Amino acid sequence: MTLDKVVRTTLDQADLKYDRKAEGKYFVTLPGTKKLQTNVWLIEREHAFAVEAFVCRRPDENHEQVYRFLLRRNAKLYGVHYTVDALGDIYLVGRFGKDAVTEQELDKILGQVLEAADGDFNTILELGFATSIKREWDWRVSRGESLANLQAFKHLVEPDQAHEPGTLTE
Repeated sequence: MTLDKVVRTTLDQADLKYDRKAEGKYFVTLPGTKKLQTNVWLIEREHAFAVEAFVCRRPDENHEQVYRFLLRRNAKLYGVHYTVDALGDIYLVGRFGKDAVTEQELDKILGQVLEAADGDFNTILELGFATSIKREWDWRVSRGESLANLQAFKHLVEPDQAHEPGTLTE
């Protein structure tokens, strides 16, 4: 089976939204719960198959804590790892031999991308964007706006709800 057929079959069987952008190049949308969606590029290169997923923009603060969390998390990931680009934006990436990519393997890799991006998202936000989250919370409270999608960060603004940052996925 060709790599193109493996990719299309895997994505179709998982009922994932995707666009085939060019020969051997797919843009896939993985649905999540904390991170509503994770966009993933699947790219067939001359000698390898690449997976690249945007996770989060460059943290506003506590860069060292965020990057330490990501490095520790790398030790527990299958097939992909966290990296940052020149701007400091956070990605999950993986490179595989083209002959190693089967339907089962690609499904496992996409599952790991989703688990990591979605599962680590709130921790990354809490470590790298706490000041912005608090500002947004205060702004919404002052205007009577909904706090529904900020409830996961209630502990940042209400001390009795506190817990140790970075422990959500450890």
